[in-house]
Amino acid sequence: MKYRYRVLAFLFVLSIITLLDRICISVAGSQIETDLGLSSSQWGWILGSFALAYGIFELPSGALADRIGPRRVLTRIVLWWSAFTSLTGIARGFSSLLAVRFLFGAGEAGAYPCGAASVVRWFPRGENGRAQSIIWMGGRLGGALTPLLVVPIMQLFGWRVAFLAFGFLGAAWAGVWYLWFRDCPAEKSGVTPTELEEIGEAGQVREAGGAVPWRRVFSTPNLWWIMLMYHTYCWLGYFFLSWMPTFLIRGRGYTPADLVKFTWLPFVLGGICCFLGGIASDALVKRIGLKWGRRLIGLAGLGAATCFILCATQTRDKVLTVVWIGLAFGACDFMLPAAWAVCLDISGVYAGTVSAAMNSAGQLGSFFTSVVFGYVVSATGSYDAPLYLLAAMAAVSTLLWFKIDPTIPVLAEPA
Repeated sequence: MKYRYRVLAFLFVLSIITLLDRICISVAGSQIETDLGLSSSQWGWILGSFALAYGIFELPSGALADRIGPRRVLTRIVLWWSAFTSLTGIARGFSSLLAVRFLFGAGEAGAYPCGAASVVRWFPRGENGRAQSIIWMGGRLGGALTPLLVVPIMQLFGWRVAFLAFGFLGAAWAGVWYLWFRDCPAEKSGVTPTELEEIGEAGQVREAGGAVPWRRVFSTPNLWWIMLMYHTYCWLGYFFLSWMPTFLIRGRGYTPADLVKFTWLPFVLGGICCFLGGIASDALVKRIGLKWGRRLIGLAGLGAATCFILCATQTRDKVLTVVWIGLAFGACDFMLPAAWAVCLDISGVYAGTVSAAMNSAGQLGSFFTSVVFGYVVSATGSYDAPLYLLAAMAAVSTLLWFKIDPTIPVLAEPA
């Protein structure tokens, strides 16, 4: 196997662990709320504290990966978040759980931008979309596995043990990654001259990018459109990772057994669509060019997601609800590799910074949806009401793709 595909395998496994650790709290949410006596609005703040910290610390972590390389930065990130995954299991009330989840988010920030910085150093440009699709497909596999693992552990040992156990997975990954990975392919023993030639012009960004020219990067209108698109997308996108299990339990009458039976479906559809979206985007780029090859994927995915999530509000049937939610999740994920590939298309040596800027804006949307969802439920008594707001934001995100041009590098536009 070529060494760049081994790098991708590492990032695929990391993405599985990332979502296992992140979604564990959502699957256990109903039981945690009951055990700790939390209201819907308090639970929204618990979910939102992660997203807020994630957004705040995303950009510094991504820029650091560009400056010193993803090997050391990603090792630190995974060790930190693994520690706070385990510490979630010892929280005793609202304040302690809020603090732990905030610190967990601060630790996990930068994981995917570091992955993007690794991809841009190890893969030729024509493989960016597919590489990103594999990474995100791993995350969806992790999401599908979470209820299958968490619910039985909760039933046997309680929800606290699940967090203690999952923390060890990331620590093991971090140790192997640090020993095996190298920031530059030429520094990795075993990489052949043929593979280095295949990586091609991407070799120009193998070395660390140095200090980020912040003013020039953020004076790029194209980047701001990307950030706004991802911000509005994450209002809906984060619902699947945060409120969805609670919505199904309290809004559709699901039992814990139902979660195991049904909630794998949205993540499986998401994983499949991630993979297809990356392949379709790279294929369209070759056929019709970079601009519309990325743009059409974004328009199709988010436009369909808007329709599907509205359909979920119109049924009370357990199976139909999860099918519509799964289709909405899959449609969002069809767009996802194109969004992250656009960051690599325009970033040059600053892939970590640009992708982190996009994801920081997105996590601000995740924070808002976490908190607003809880308050809307508390105010209306309805778990369907917040979905109309999320659908509206997805529609805005769809239209913003018309403003995004992946042919314009961040440092090519006038400052």
